[in-house]
Amino acid sequence: MKVEIWSDVVCPFCYIGKRRFEEGLRQFGHPETVEVTWRSFQLTPDFVPEPGVSIHASLAAKKGVSLAEGRKMNDYMAGVAKEVGLHYDFERAVPANTFLAHQLIHLGAHHGRQDATKERLMAAYYTQGRDLNDVDTLVQLGSEVGLDAAEIRQALAAGTYAEAVRYDEYQAQQIGVQGVPFFVFEDKYAVSGAQPAELFTEVLNKVWEEAQPARPQLVAVAGAADGPACGPDGCD
Repeated sequence: MKVEIWSDVVCPFCYIGKRRFEEGLRQFGHPETVEVTWRSFQLTPDFVPEPGVSIHASLAAKKGVSLAEGRKMNDYMAGVAKEVGLHYDFERAVPANTFLAHQLIHLGAHHGRQDATKERLMAAYYTQGRDLNDVDTLVQLGSEVGLDAAEIRQALAAGTYAEAVRYDEYQAQQIGVQGVPFFVFEDKYAVSGAQPAELFTEVLNKVWEEAQPARPQLVAVAGAADGPACGPDGCD
């Protein structure tokens, strides 16, 4: 079963949605049949990082609210994250443009390490205060999940996967993605947002059942009564 997930590395609900989907997948009876592909989506593709500007100030500027209100929004999000076992550290988070990070995720996919790369980048951003704008940091994070450091550096410098990121974003526009995370199951069912784990399990079950071969439905001959037959308890 194919599941495609559009998300951004610096989208707080995307990390929460990842955890909820993973729990829904654990509750699904056939997790080995599910193939997950992470698709790129930048919430703020034209974002230019400013050294020394906190995530609270960056959010406040984006939303047009006070610094105190920006901090309040992040505090609320940290509380939601705790419900799924994530510990967001917004005091250390470094606002980032995620274009390079998404390219690294595509490189991870090329080597069968996409989910591990996605997870490492999200953890680095939300819980460790790592700077995803910095190439050296991205090289180190990619190396930690088994990617080759020299290949990472070369791919990011050359923009090897830049078009792949742009194509994911183009696809998102074509299917009408307005926000992330956005989940698409077998090109048929869409789920928008960090929904409860139970909903993901329900959709997985529905797609699985629909994929099973249809059982033939037998129709009794009109007017024909049951004739002599044998069953587990003997014969008529």
